[in-house]
Amino acid sequence: MTTVRIIGPGRAGRSFEGALAGAGVEVKDLLGRADDLSLAAVAVDLVLIAVPDRAIGDVAARIGPVRSTVVAHCSGSLGLEVLGGHERAALLHPLVTLPDPVIGSARLCAGGWFCVEGDALASDLVRALGGRALAVPARSKAAYHAAACMASNHLVALLGQVQRVAEGAGVPFEAFLPLARGALEDVALLGPAAALTGPAARGDLVTIERHRRGLDPSELDGYDAGVALARRLVTAGPPGPGQALQPGAERPAEGTGFEDLLAVGRPWS
Repeated sequence: MTTVRIIGPGRAGRSFEGALAGAGVEVKDLLGRADDLSLAAVAVDLVLIAVPDRAIGDVAARIGPVRSTVVAHCSGSLGLEVLGGHERAALLHPLVTLPDPVIGSARLCAGGWFCVEGDALASDLVRALGGRALAVPARSKAAYHAAACMASNHLVALLGQVQRVAEGAGVPFEAFLPLARGALEDVALLGPAAALTGPAARGDLVTIERHRRGLDPSELDGYDAGVALARRLVTAGPPGPGQALQPGAERPAEGTGFEDLLAVGRPWS
């Protein structure tokens, strides 16, 4: 049986503790910042460092090296160099959110993707969890982690904006959640470009400007950024039937914010 010691009793550490134990891995300890880490690598196959990125290097340096033990971290933005002089090193980053230990441990065992690097034992643990391993080149690690943040953190922040605007309009936030779920399902089935609908996809500047006039000024930066991202999905070149302005619609007059729309993202036509 594989034995693991986890350093970091937060959401990630406790999620891994529950998931690994459920997968038949023996988790010996869950150590915190006040514990002596010098012997953490003794009598285990792997030490998993599950602390904030800024603390990984310091924690790794406090662990006495054991040639037979793998020292790993679960950061998506850092490579193996942060683990210093440990002879066997690895990283194991799950592409799932871990909001609390119960939900997190279930998601770690739900067949998701893990970024792995270094010692083969990391891939063995992914297989034990029923997950899928992917390799990310060192030069792409920052972009990979940025994409992960966009897919989770930024999506949550966007829905926070939806909540503010909806409730300001007197509409319950819950009414928009099926719409968001449906959009994600469409992306999974069709891909982002084919799933895109709405005024930005159609090039309907009149409706977009109406939205902008109806929003609190504090929400315009977020809205305009979303319009710009939507426009990047639209095929470049002369507008086709789905890209032209709506029949009979006129371009908004200058001074209405139209210049701001042109300033964020690809020109409309």
